[in-house]
Amino acid sequence: MKTIITSSENKITAAFDKRFGRAAWFCLYDDQTGETEFIENSNVHSSNGAGTKAAEKAVELKVEKVISGDFGPKAKDLLEKFDIQMVILQDDDLTIESIIRKLKH
Repeated sequence: MKTIITSSENKITAAFDKRFGRAAWFCLYDDQTGETEFIENSNVHSSNGAGTKAAEKAVELKVEKVISGDFGPKAKDLLEKFDIQMVILQDDDLTIESIIRKLKH
């Protein structure tokens, strides 16, 4: 299964970013291969529609799960339409690495 984790930087030790549409990076984690890939969020500075565009990117990447801190109503609707699970985490001290460790268990 492919999962997007919203990230503040393009490295495994980066802090988890609780903003879905405004996260700087998306960490794409594949639990079958254990591989991670970082994709820059080109819509981070969009004046509007950043959440919807981020949801469209998730659909394009064929992910089954998105882990973030919050989802706007339009992004939520689009993710639900494509059966993409949304996981909301509110812990400020998480890193991408710690989230992936939890996913492995």
